[in-house]
Formats: sequence, C-alpha cells, structure tokens
Amino acid sequence: MNPEVDFYFHKTDKWQAEINKLRMIILDCQLREELKWGTPCYTFQKRNIVLIHVFKEYCAVLFFKGALLSDSDGILIQQSENVQAARQVRFTHVQEIIELEPVLKAYIAEAIEVEKAGLKVEMKKTTEFAVPEEFQVKLDGHPSLNNAFKALTPGRQRAYLLHFSAPKQSKTREARVEKCMPLILDGKGLND
Repeated sequence: MNPEVDFYFHKTDKWQAEINKLRMIILDCQLREELKWGTPCYTFQKRNIVLIHVFKEYCAVLFFKGALLSDSDGILIQQSENVQAARQVRFTHVQEIIELEPVLKAYIAEAIEVEKAGLKVEMKKTTEFAVPEEFQVKLDGHPSLNNAFKALTPGRQRAYLLHFSAPKQSKTREARVEKCMPLILDGKGLND
C-alpha cells in the first residue's frame, strides 16, 4: 500500500467498501500502487495496468489495454465509442466484487502478460476521424489555421475533432470551432 494513495479510499462514503475491496484484490496481484491523475493506479515495471475510479452511479477498475484482453467472461465495457484501448469493469455493490474476485485476478494476470509481451493497441489514425463540415470550412478559409492544426500532435488533433463532432446541432459545432480557433493558432491542445 502506498500512503500517498490512502486519501482516495477515505474520501468517499458511497463506494468506500467497494474500492477498498478492489484495492486488496489488485494489491494481491503484486502490482505497485501509485497515484496518477488523482486516482489509484497500479503498475507493473513502471507500466500502467489498471486503475480504480469512482463515478456517481458506479465504481470501476479500468484496464489500460483492456481491448487486448480476451474478456472470456464478457465483463469489459468500452466507456464510449471513442475510447480505443481502455476497458472498464463496473460495480455497484461489494458483493459483485467478491463474486468476481477470481475473474478479476485472472484479467489482471492477463493484462500483466500483455505488458510483458510488449503488445500495443492499434490506434485509429487521426485521418480516420471525421472532420466536421463547420471545421473544414474554417480550415479551407484560413490557411494559418490549417497549418496550425496540422502542426498539432495527433492526440491534440483527435481531441479537437471529437470535441467539434460531439454536438448534434451545427450551430453548437460552429460555436465550438470559433471558441477553439485561438487555441489552435497558439499551438495549444483542447485541455492545455
């Protein structure tokens, strides 16, 4: 146990029993406990394997390369269509965790083997993401914006494309593009 992470297991009343049980299961798999992104993260040879996080409706363990796991029990969930590598196992009661303990340990062991083998998730290329019409019009009309966008890292480009594509209404997509244009021109990502 890492004392730097202890606060996470004492800050919430709603999922305290569940996340403490998850912690014990994961630590029993000989992973190192660290604090990353404000949550407990468990690593093997400095590589992220799994983390614990809580939400309003559930708590979960997230396998960083869950897409590569066999998921023979069908418990892994892709949080959204845009999540490429990670997969969650969600819980709403400690009894579910107790019942799935052997399965969770098997999945963690498989995740460690994935890391040992050096396997990587084949990520979609930025060019495979749709460019919303509202953004394409701006790119075509402003060469400096087009050049600035192309100069961004692929991850930053994807974040913008997903952000611009999310709204259903064109008006909202246009407003997002307008708001983000200065950031793109400054070479910054959506969350910088």
